[in-house]
Amino acid sequence: MKHLNELVQKFDLNGQIDSIAPLGNGLINDTFKVTTTDGPSYVLQRINHHIFRDVALLQDNIVSVTSHIRGKLEAGGASDIDRKVLTFISLKDSNLTYYFDGESYWRLSLFIEDAYTYETVNPEYSYYAGRSFGHFEAMLADIPDTLGETIPDFHNMELRARQLDEAVAADVAGRMAEEEVQEILQEMLVHRDEMCKAEKMHREGVLPKRICHCDTKVNNMMFDASGEVLCVIDLDTVMPSFVFSDFGDFLRTAANKVAEDDPRIEMVEFDMEIFKAFARGYVESASVFLTPVEMENLPYAAALFPYMQAVRFFADYINGDTYYKIKYPEHNLVRTRNQMALFRSVMSHLPEMQEYIATLRKG
Repeated sequence: MKHLNELVQKFDLNGQIDSIAPLGNGLINDTFKVTTTDGPSYVLQRINHHIFRDVALLQDNIVSVTSHIRGKLEAGGASDIDRKVLTFISLKDSNLTYYFDGESYWRLSLFIEDAYTYETVNPEYSYYAGRSFGHFEAMLADIPDTLGETIPDFHNMELRARQLDEAVAADVAGRMAEEEVQEILQEMLVHRDEMCKAEKMHREGVLPKRICHCDTKVNNMMFDASGEVLCVIDLDTVMPSFVFSDFGDFLRTAANKVAEDDPRIEMVEFDMEIFKAFARGYVESASVFLTPVEMENLPYAAALFPYMQAVRFFADYINGDTYYKIKYPEHNLVRTRNQMALFRSVMSHLPEMQEYIATLRKG
């Protein structure tokens, strides 16, 4: 802990360090709670610079976003602002909000007391998620700063389609001879142009990029003890994207009635109750800035993300499983089957989703 103590001392914190203890179950960053004897508590976090390679860009994005939200809250006369937006601490000798110790990058933020996250996915929490992430985007719709992409082309469907083409052409694992692989590929090709339409619409000038969260999960919201949402957390992937990212990515996991690698394909189903709850919350808060094109294509977003993830799992299977961790030889193929089943289920609900979004627009 001596090293961690020395790290924390590099930041401009209030109070003397009392203790440093592990916090949470994050998969990417090592996280610790820092308590002080005469000041607030803090969160010390190691940034995974293997995933987020440009740490300066990452932290610049986060500071721009949190500063803009803080300004909005102050202008609106909000109370308890330090609980409603994350606060990152600068170093003692500079304005940087991260420190490099020779091996790893670290950052320090205020710990939000009496705040809770939940893993439960049900209509109630899906509504809160939709409302919170829509509100998050709405507050950032007029941000003056130019943000960079912390993971370039993160949700670029055209890129994922090209990567699949390259995998098929190379056939390094010799799996293109499998009959099922050929069948899946043909099904994907049928829908390819439609699923790549976001990038086309952007080039034509009809679909803008927004500042999006790009990791919309129920557990990326913090609630107070009374159940009110305090703020959105885990801002590493905040970057310019289409609103489809925040809308579709949440539903891909939350509205699938089984896990993404469940081999029971007959159990895969798109949960319309989760869709309706999330869409209602999202449109409630995001309608202030959404264009008609964005609004009418929200059902497309729900279909895009299982399709995109299926393409990624499938390309990795063809490549010999070099990207995603697998637990058994057909794991990526099972994931592909699952996500394509979810995609088909979403597509079967398309008219119903379009009708529901139309009623929300009128409301």
